[in-house]
Amino acid sequence: MIEIIFQKDHDARRMYGHIIGQLPEVQLENGIIQIDKDRKIIKILTKNMPKTAFHTIKESVYEFIALKKRDDWFREILSERFFYTDPNEQEQILEIIYSVIEGSREDLANFLQETDEKKYVFQAIDEFFKGSVSFSFDSFVVFRLKPFFDKLQNYVEVAIDEYKLEQEYQMFVQTLREFLLGRPAQQETIHLILDEETAFYNYNFIEMKRNELIKGIDRKLLGNHPIYVDSVTIAPLLSMAPSNIYLYTNQPEQPLVRTIRNIFEERVKISPVTAFLKNKQLQNEKVQ
Repeated sequence: MIEIIFQKDHDARRMYGHIIGQLPEVQLENGIIQIDKDRKIIKILTKNMPKTAFHTIKESVYEFIALKKRDDWFREILSERFFYTDPNEQEQILEIIYSVIEGSREDLANFLQETDEKKYVFQAIDEFFKGSVSFSFDSFVVFRLKPFFDKLQNYVEVAIDEYKLEQEYQMFVQTLREFLLGRPAQQETIHLILDEETAFYNYNFIEMKRNELIKGIDRKLLGNHPIYVDSVTIAPLLSMAPSNIYLYTNQPEQPLVRTIRNIFEERVKISPVTAFLKNKQLQNEKVQ
């Protein structure tokens, strides 16, 4: 028999509920897994237990540790080690963490240590399940799963750094939106190509030369935001404050496009680069 002793009855109930949810009813009828009256000890009767059931129980214990409890531990690390106690901030950081875990943030995954979490955690569980043993779940977590916790902390550190950058970015965007408020449009319509090169055209599709754009830049922008404001693209756009920006790009998800869209919001209309040539031709036909 294997006994898993918990300090918190809440954890015992959660693990027990998860395990019995994975086992067929016919095996549960044999009483192969029990929880004691004070709800702090799970008993697993290994004698004559089918191998499939034993493997399912071990998998369930792994899932409880690595998946169910992982969220609790992320929150503990955030609040106790990094002092992020606000639930809203925790949720935003957790969103970043899980986007990395799910593989949708390869840019951040490069900053994480390479470890096979499942292999390590499952091996530690397997060692305790080899014979009849009674062990403390909480001690097992503290002393046997240190590399797993190191990886959790690594996730949190990377996510916090990204969260701080995102907060700074949002403040930057908001500052530039405020700069636009009440600023009269110097150009009603601008056509902007973001391809191998950046090119500005006015509403008649006549290219605006670089020296013309530089002369029109409001010096307050570069003075107040010398690091963040791109003098090639964003500074000219902010200075002209156009009512309509027709942005042509074949990479609509690139960071610069995202920033322009976030600053100018409904003023921006995005199309592929080929649409520029079509629109320019239509304009020429009107003029003729």
